[in-house]
Amino acid sequence: MDNHNSVSGENRWRDLDKLLVRPGNIVGPNFEPGPQLRDDLQAYAKVLVVGAGGLGCELLKDLALSGFRNLEVIDMDRIEVSNLNRQFLFRLQDVGKPKAEVAAMRVMERVSGVNIVPHFCRIEDKNIEFYGDFNIIALGLDSIEARSYINSVACSFLEYDSDDKPCEETIKPMVDGGTEGFKGHARVILPGITPCFECTIWLFPPQVKFPLCTLAETPRTAAHCIEYAHLIKWNEVHGGKSFDADDPEHMQWVYSEALKRAELFGISGVTYSLTQGVVKNIIPAIASTNAIISAACALEALKIATGFSKSLSNYLTYNGAEGLHTKVTEFWKDNDCLVCGPGVLIEVDSTTSLQKFIDLLREHPTLPISKPSMVHRGKNLYMQAPPILEEMTRSNLQLPLFDLMGRIPKDVIHVTGTVTLNDRKTSALRKLRIVFKGNVDGVADMDMAGGA
Repeated sequence: MDNHNSVSGENRWRDLDKLLVRPGNIVGPNFEPGPQLRDDLQAYAKVLVVGAGGLGCELLKDLALSGFRNLEVIDMDRIEVSNLNRQFLFRLQDVGKPKAEVAAMRVMERVSGVNIVPHFCRIEDKNIEFYGDFNIIALGLDSIEARSYINSVACSFLEYDSDDKPCEETIKPMVDGGTEGFKGHARVILPGITPCFECTIWLFPPQVKFPLCTLAETPRTAAHCIEYAHLIKWNEVHGGKSFDADDPEHMQWVYSEALKRAELFGISGVTYSLTQGVVKNIIPAIASTNAIISAACALEALKIATGFSKSLSNYLTYNGAEGLHTKVTEFWKDNDCLVCGPGVLIEVDSTTSLQKFIDLLREHPTLPISKPSMVHRGKNLYMQAPPILEEMTRSNLQLPLFDLMGRIPKDVIHVTGTVTLNDRKTSALRKLRIVFKGNVDGVADMDMAGGA
């Protein structure tokens, strides 16, 4: 694409400079207006966009046009024909290609000077250190499970001082957007200060469930046929094999079986797109809603990066179904949150082996996490996967956890595993504050009231 059609030239920053070079009454506490601020934003601010769908495409474009030059995007999906009505960066010839790669290429074609690095993979495939490289994480996701995982990753960087107050330099800001038809939300999450995603998980209604007897005997809708194939037929045919909603072959199988079921009962309306929507609980999106919510999220990211205005406090809702209605609500942080709090406090004997600690963890009343992998200060204590890492760390299972953690009487470890959320298993990351008791090289038993 030639330069005549691209967004370039100093004149394009005219409006941005008006925000950054002038003082104001609602600026952030560290705001220092001046022309250097825009240069610093472009040189040093690094933002990760999670998701390259309808909202993610808008976010990449808006962030690039707001002065951010160092962007990365992660998405595991490929482009489908059904995406083209609202995911404006994609074309018919892009069908089948990774969303992240095409979205990055299209924005870089149009906005000169911006560099976008795409990652075509699952968010769980990246290690914690990958997420630690970013100043801000912007979420354009369509599932509770994915939001919950990224939230736990961002909160894992948070450290608390001895008074259980968050250390400012460890706060990893997140800007979360979501749309549902003509409705949407934008929120700012500052771990340790504002409520994290887990603190307000009650905002999301429970997933609609159908009685199994209806699915098996008297289906009446296309959704009933799809859920029959998903929940009943899959297990009948595949035995104990887990269904992966992100595997196109699995989804195609459910779609085919749902079609057969619908034909048998004279029910119409089963499509591949609807099959995805029912199985993954996806609600159809509208392009204009995505654009409005993305604009709000990009503005909040710019506020966080530069401080030219105070951030949203802390949850904005939008409803465009009947006129235009926006409202800001301030939610409060849950001080006992397992994710953004100081960490789950666990006291163990200094002689406890790593294997015994893992066994204790499975039985923990408030922290039931299965198949745990453990990391301490970047060092892998034990990894469930891939097989080569499991083999390399297997010998640690018989060693005392106290020795593996460098004989430190009190410290934090990060545990990655699976938890059950809404009757579905999902990846989770938890922070544990470990305090050793017993003979700890002459150090007395620790005061349990302190922070990590």
